[in-house]
Amino acid sequence: MKYLYLVVLPLLIFSACKENKKVSAPLPSDSIFNLSSTWKNQNGESLQLKDLQNKTLVVVMIYTSCKSACPILVSKMKNIESKISRKDIDKISLVLISIDPKTDTPERLKEFARNNAMDAAQWTFLTSSEEATQEFANVLSMKYKKISPIEFSHSNIISVFSPDGQLVSQEEGNIDIEKVVSTVTKTVKEAQ
Repeated sequence: MKYLYLVVLPLLIFSACKENKKVSAPLPSDSIFNLSSTWKNQNGESLQLKDLQNKTLVVVMIYTSCKSACPILVSKMKNIESKISRKDIDKISLVLISIDPKTDTPERLKEFARNNAMDAAQWTFLTSSEEATQEFANVLSMKYKKISPIEFSHSNIISVFSPDGQLVSQEEGNIDIEKVVSTVTKTVKEAQ
């Protein structure tokens, strides 16, 4: 009996210690979370993209003073959000990144979020330096160009990233909302 205690007790202690330690895998080399740029969200909080880790991301680049393509992209993001199962909503983050960091301050992004009923926890608005914004646009293969003091020409792309920051899919141009929702749902399920 004494021998049994000597064998079982160390195994129980080892397994208890093992369960409490959660080892995180290293990020894939192509993860957006490897980018070291600093951003500000709509609440004025500084963060890096890695702070968005462990959620499925739905990402679009816009600017708040846009009168043509951006309102359509915002509408599509809201439509995507409305079609995601409420049981999965806390496992995703809908991220809108400004391509106009001079105009789109955290205060302006917060007002934009509030005016568009996009101020729940799943919505994240980000702004950064022009260099960081261009770097992220390059990662997405998203093109944009300032064509007047208040106007940009830009690609219309919605991207889905896995919780480890890898690009899962992109929809460009005439975005298929059902396809994006299906990809998000599948990505969330695979991450569990």
